[in-house]
Amino acid sequence: MGDYRNLVETFWQAFDRFDFAAAGELLHDDFVFELPQSKERVRGRANFVAFNTYYPGQWRIAIQHLAVCDDEAITEITASSDGQVNTAISFFRFKDGKISHIREFWPEPFSAQAWRAQWVEMMD
Repeated sequence: MGDYRNLVETFWQAFDRFDFAAAGELLHDDFVFELPQSKERVRGRANFVAFNTYYPGQWRIAIQHLAVCDDEAITEITASSDGQVNTAISFFRFKDGKISHIREFWPEPFSAQAWRAQWVEMMD
């Protein structure tokens, strides 16, 4: 489990440096990346590296939460650029000591609903 934690941390550190080739080295030969919200699937290391290399903007990545259990990990990261902060939730699976699958969600922020105000407090 400790190795998987380090693997995921190293992966996100490479993203923070825009070193997608280094991130690609951490991926299994049969790697698959999925974005269920847009119904996209990226197969293979080369496609994943290109997908991220050509992604617009200069984002800074920070891990907010990382949990590892057996051969799976979950991260919550923030991606920040020009005052904009987005959150992503990623589910990792591993094979042969490498990342074999990532399923990623980018939830959109929304305003709190007035009807429940008496039971909640607002977070920063």
